[in-house]
Amino acid sequence: MSSNHCQEMRLLLQADVDGELQAAEAARVAAHLDSCPDCSRLQQQLLALSATLRDTLPKHSAPEHLRQAVRARLRGAPGRQAAARRWPVGIASALVGIAASLALFAVLPMRGADGMQDWVVAAHVRALQPQHLLDVASTDRHTVKPWFAGRLSFSPPVRDLAADGFPLIGARLDSLPGSEAAVLVYRRREHVINLFIWPATAEGETAEGSRDGYNFVHWAADGMTFWAVSDLNAQELLEFAGRVR
Repeated sequence: MSSNHCQEMRLLLQADVDGELQAAEAARVAAHLDSCPDCSRLQQQLLALSATLRDTLPKHSAPEHLRQAVRARLRGAPGRQAAARRWPVGIASALVGIAASLALFAVLPMRGADGMQDWVVAAHVRALQPQHLLDVASTDRHTVKPWFAGRLSFSPPVRDLAADGFPLIGARLDSLPGSEAAVLVYRRREHVINLFIWPATAEGETAEGSRDGYNFVHWAADGMTFWAVSDLNAQELLEFAGRVR
């Protein structure tokens, strides 16, 4: 893998960890990570840092006078801008990296569950690439549920919905910020439905909407959080979520 390509991917990776990439771009980053151990290790370090910051740093809103001061500094004075243009490229690049890292530190602690839809939609798109959808292919929940044993620290519920028109086709493991996820894969005609499951942090949460042409439904119950994602129409995806519940 060329260093230039890795450098580009690492800039995108910071945006990916921050949840700012569109689903297609996030899928491109994921494809690179599959073939680049160095960038994959960097992703794990950033995700671990993100989780640590969310758990340990206090969350405060900046006072208005600080916001105004930051805006003024960002606009900068002409003399400083001219001096910056004379800096060696290496120093300028290093400062850009530091600034990006500081931005990451500042933003991540303030991000909550509201940004998870971007992650699950990106994970759904990534899974649609060849050889990414299934770790175990089976229509039998009695095969799929035991497959998770020893691979996760929790046991996800697995439901057979073939009689309702949503046949199970298999499962896989996936990584999301702060948690490993069990993913059950269902079909509705030609549409794939990914159902992400991991231990819940709050009961009763619900959400529904769309991102980049993909619909999602979220709920939390019985100690688990659920995210169903698909290009299936919103009404049928809600029907699916109701069957799972």
